[in-house]
Amino acid sequence: MKGVHFFGAFLLLALATSFASAYDPSPLQDFCVAINDTKNGVFVNGKFCKDPELVIADDFFLSGFDKPGNTSNAVGSKVTPAFVDQLLGLNTLGVSLVRIDFAPYGGLNPPHTHPRGTEILVVQEGTLYVGFVSSNQDGNRLFTKVLNKGDIFVFPIGLIHFQLNIGETPAVAFSGLSSQNPGTITIATSVFGSKPPIDPDVLTKAFMLDKDVVKYLQSRFWMNN
Repeated sequence: MKGVHFFGAFLLLALATSFASAYDPSPLQDFCVAINDTKNGVFVNGKFCKDPELVIADDFFLSGFDKPGNTSNAVGSKVTPAFVDQLLGLNTLGVSLVRIDFAPYGGLNPPHTHPRGTEILVVQEGTLYVGFVSSNQDGNRLFTKVLNKGDIFVFPIGLIHFQLNIGETPAVAFSGLSSQNPGTITIATSVFGSKPPIDPDVLTKAFMLDKDVVKYLQSRFWMNN
């Protein structure tokens, strides 16, 4: 029960923070529930809006965030999103939420960015080593922190960041983001797993690696978490 109260309090904090500084354009109506059927829709913020007379409570509801994600994969983590595609009532509201599960010691949410959203993360269980890197303009400074249960950390919009479980037990965190669809660019996957592949000559010079190493990395299976 304490975990439920803790998560509820965090959710309110995340939503309040996101509303105060939402990156998405501010809505001009009470709500704009997204629909895929365009017959009676109006296109707003990348989605068609449902006729307000047809909107129901379930359009603003999503269950399942109490269920652990499957971390038996190459990176040992699972991100479960509540973006506009999963929760249609988020359309135009400028907020979203994710649950992140980490396998014991070594479970990693790899370096990535959210091009359209700032992220505020709270640890519900476990111990995480987290950090982000500032832009070239600010000297590519690395900011890191070890987080325990109840600790909060913010990742500024667009900056590369990561989370690593350094505890011996599974870890769980929840993140609020200041966009209904913040986007995710996983650095290794985007660079070495692009389709079609980036010319190895580009990556050889950019990363100062032997071309055989670049080709090996491009041959690996890169997963989107």
